[in-house]
This record gives sequence, structure tokens and C-alpha cells, in this order.
Amino acid sequence: MILVLLFFAACFLAYSNGANDNFKGVATLFGSGTTNYRTAISWATITTLAGSIAAIFLASTLVKNFSGKGLVPDALVQSPLFAISIALGAAITVFLATKIGMPISTTHSLVGALFGSGVVAVGSSFNFAKLGNAFLMPLIVSPLMAAVVSLILYVIFRKIRTFTSVGKESPALTDDNSVEKYTGKFMGINAQKILDFFHFISAGVVSFARGLNDTPKIVGLLVVINTLDIKFSMAILAVAMAIGGVLNAKKVGEMMSKKITPMNSGQGFTANLVTGLLVTTASIHGMPVSTTHVSVGSIFGIGTVTKKADFKVIKKILLSWVLTLPIAATIAAIVYASLITLFS
Repeated sequence: MILVLLFFAACFLAYSNGANDNFKGVATLFGSGTTNYRTAISWATITTLAGSIAAIFLASTLVKNFSGKGLVPDALVQSPLFAISIALGAAITVFLATKIGMPISTTHSLVGALFGSGVVAVGSSFNFAKLGNAFLMPLIVSPLMAAVVSLILYVIFRKIRTFTSVGKESPALTDDNSVEKYTGKFMGINAQKILDFFHFISAGVVSFARGLNDTPKIVGLLVVINTLDIKFSMAILAVAMAIGGVLNAKKVGEMMSKKITPMNSGQGFTANLVTGLLVTTASIHGMPVSTTHVSVGSIFGIGTVTKKADFKVIKKILLSWVLTLPIAATIAAIVYASLITLFS
């Protein structure tokens, strides 16, 4: 019964993750008017699933990290009750944030849940040093790095475009508002069509990177179920993640797409390119960065260049990030204490 509960808790976490995170990779496609919501979420679902499959071969380090190994004694890592409390602590936190349309980090929620359950279980034996070095530092540094890189890269791209006289940004009427489009041709092909193609590719890269980075984190909680094959677990959780994205991604999607900053295709392409490169690199090296933090940082970097970023929205998002860890830690601690009492 306990193992079944763990499996469903992990599926709930995967569902919540998909609901909060799935649209983030394609937010700029929708926000820039490059495509509609339905096409964007379909592209996100397909490419995220591909990333989840790739994670089977490329992201084994993250599976080990998010099992809790090295943070708490090995005996506790093998405890299903410990894993259940982590899964539910993170899942409930992410699900609540999704309901109010706030883009938070599943990674941050998992770290908070690991901390809350771990402290209740082992007290001072918890490895606080590894928590800071291997988990918290990448989460803090990654959005700042993304903002700076996207700012610099967009300025470079804009200068290259101006120097080569490919075209210029000009207002063009879309279905619901006026957005900037690119005029002119490059090698005889319409500049806007070329940009839209690469924008889709970059959005796919971000969603692929998200699946690559997030799926093994959740699978890490299932390593205590030795009867379940890791590949089978990743497949099931990938499906749950996809369903969550299709059914519940719209509120967070609109926040990411429309409310941080207005953008055109070139700006959206730059933000997605930076996010995809940073998250993919982090996944391969076992660094638990947050796709949310990196993506928001990239979009904010663009808004800083264009001076159109909504700082009130950014403040709200930052507040939700600050609250994520303590809320997840508190929920996980309560769940773990309750489970110990119930099953003792």
C-alpha cells in the first residue's frame, strides 16, 4: 500500500509539474503572436516528451541527486515514507501556485520538500553544506545568468541584423494587438518566416530541455521501488506531465507570455535560445537548475533591453519564488510527521 501511495504521489507531482511548467518553453511563441495557444501547447507537449525520453540516457546524475542521497543517511533514502512526503510537499506547492497562475520552480519545491522532510527525520544530521552547494547555488545564480546572457545576446543579434540590413522591426496588426514584425529578405526568403522557423525550433529546445531536466528529478523519488524499472517510471511520469500541461497550463502560460514584457519574434527567439542552452547544459552536468527561473530570467533580460518589463509582475513572481521553499518544506514536514505517526 505504501509503495502504491508513493507511485501515485510521484504521478501527482509530474501532473502538477506539467501544469505549471509545460507552457514555459513556448510562452514566447504565444506572447509574440507567432502562433496561437493550441499550437503552442501541442508543440510543448511533443518536445517535452522527447526530452523525457532522452533523460533516460543523459540525466542519471539528477536521478541520484533528487533521491535525497548525500543529504540524509542512506537508510532514510530507502524509506518510502520519506519519498512520499517529498513528492506530496512539492506537488501540493506547485499545484497551488498553478491555480493562481504563478510560475514557480518544481526544482525549488523539491529542494524545499527535501529540506523539510530531512530535518524532521534526521535533525542536525542533514547535510546542509550539500544543500547549499549542489542545489541552492544553481537555483540562485541561474536566473541572473540567464537575464545577463539574454540581454547581451539580443543586443548582439540586433546589431548584426542592422549591420546586414536584413530588415527592420515594424508594427504589424495581429488578431488581438499590434506587434513588431521583421521586414525584408535574407537570401531571397522573407526574414519574418526565417525568424518564425527558428523561434519554433528554439521553443522546442527549451521544452526538450525541460523534459530532460525535470523528469529525472521526479523519478529520483521512485528509486526506493526496486521493482519498478527506471525507464518505465520515466515513461509513466512523462505521460502524467503531458496531461497536466494540456489540462491546466493556461493561467501560468498567460502570465509568462503576456505579463512580464511584450515581445516580438526576435526577442522571443533570443530568450528561448538562452534558456534552452543553459538548461540543457545544466542537465548534462547534473546541476538542478530551474527551467522556470532561467526562462523568466531570459524574458526579463529582453524586457530590460526594450525597457518594457513590468516590474510589478516581476516582484510578484520573485515573492512566489521566495515563498516556494518554506511552503514546500512545511508541507513536506507535516506530511512526513503524519505518515510516521500513521504507519508506526
